[in-house]
Amino acid sequence: MSDKQYDSVLVGYVDEPRYFEGELGNWSFSMTIDEMQDVIQNYASKVTSEGKGGKAYFKLFMSKNGKACCSVYNPHSEAAKAKRAEKQAKTETETSDLPF
Repeated sequence: MSDKQYDSVLVGYVDEPRYFEGELGNWSFSMTIDEMQDVIQNYASKVTSEGKGGKAYFKLFMSKNGKACCSVYNPHSEAAKAKRAEKQAKTETETSDLPF
């Protein structure tokens, strides 16, 4: 089994892509009300006092075996936490090199 950690989870039902004149045209995904509520409760960003936020980030992609998939970013995953920590450490390193 792979040690790769993912920062997203698969969600919804994804239609097969539609091709027009040999090129990828589009494809869609659908979710039930329960799935949407789960995304809102578990994966949407927090809404600030100014009313900003409340976003969920979806990605449509083709799997390695050619199946159309949809995932939603999970900010609580171990991979997402590690990426944020790495980004924070890089930001701190870059700002600490300032001469003033």
